[in-house]
Amino acid sequence: MKTSALLMIISFSTVLSFIGSYFFNLTANNIEQFISIGIVVLLDGLFGMIAGTKREGFQTFKALTILRTLGIWWLILGAILSIESAFIGTGWLSETVLAPFLIFQIISTIKNASMAGFIKSETLNSILDKIDQHKGSRK
Repeated sequence: MKTSALLMIISFSTVLSFIGSYFFNLTANNIEQFISIGIVVLLDGLFGMIAGTKREGFQTFKALTILRTLGIWWLILGAILSIESAFIGTGWLSETVLAPFLIFQIISTIKNASMAGFIKSETLNSILDKIDQHKGSRK
């Protein structure tokens, strides 16, 4: 009885060690992508907290959603990188899925920085006007 329990514990810890080392190597080989997502999400969250504090006071739940968002996007990135390493020819997957997310998150960061008072509204309008010049200028 003791031997089977010990064998189960050793087997379970071996499987968890293998999975942990796999994701450690995956993260270490693609650390730039994990860091870039982390910086963009945390910067957006920081400016969002500052703007939210000015608007409606500090709210702990909203501040904690930043960590949830970061964790979810890191899990998505880990799954995508795992697929890329498992299947030849899917090296485009992380760029295709995560690049639009990063663009929208950076736009959100700029908007939150403007709402927090770090970017003047004239500067923000100038940036936004340069995105869609075919629509004409703002009046």
